[in-house]
Amino acid sequence: MNDDVPLEDSQCPSWAASLGYMGVAAAVCLSNWGSAWGTWKSGVSLVHTGIRHPKSIMKNVIPIVMAGVIGIYGLIVGVILGQSIQKPNGNRENIYSIYTGMAHLAAGLCAGISGLVAGGCIGIVGDYGVRSVGYRASAVTIIATSSPEAEGYSTIPEGEDTAGDDVSGSDDQNKLFVGMLIMLIFSEALALYGLITALIVSQHEYPCA
Repeated sequence: MNDDVPLEDSQCPSWAASLGYMGVAAAVCLSNWGSAWGTWKSGVSLVHTGIRHPKSIMKNVIPIVMAGVIGIYGLIVGVILGQSIQKPNGNRENIYSIYTGMAHLAAGLCAGISGLVAGGCIGIVGDYGVRSVGYRASAVTIIATSSPEAEGYSTIPEGEDTAGDDVSGSDDQNKLFVGMLIMLIFSEALALYGLITALIVSQHEYPCA
């Protein structure tokens, strides 16, 4: 490093603010990407299931709601980071340091990437979970009852009314729904971990003035 360059200029170059704004973009865009991914995967399955069982729509809408919350996490981090980026002072001296910019970039990536993978996980779990509840309510099986692979799988007794819309009345359907709900909760927790880490990291700063 050149000894003639002041320490303030080396720690606070003019391009340091770009790191902070990249953190804002990463938090918002990647989180919204994960939210849209999860909504798309779960929404398609919900529409397919609701064709035969309209009353199950409100019960199975939980994956879509949880996927939408991920976008809010990114919005919160993006707003906090955006307000933390300092403008140059009246003498056109930059007071936003590389240290602060890297901290904000790391915070944005933590929230954004965590939201992206959490949204994908919610979408895939919601897709198969909602379809499974619909298959169970419709007496649809993907395994032949006469095949050896069917051993250990519960079957819907003959004579059971499966044409009704009451999906919540079957114990098997409730077990499927509870299992899907638990997986969705832990998938949502991935985005929450990224949000908490981003909020902590965003507080690290080194002002040049």
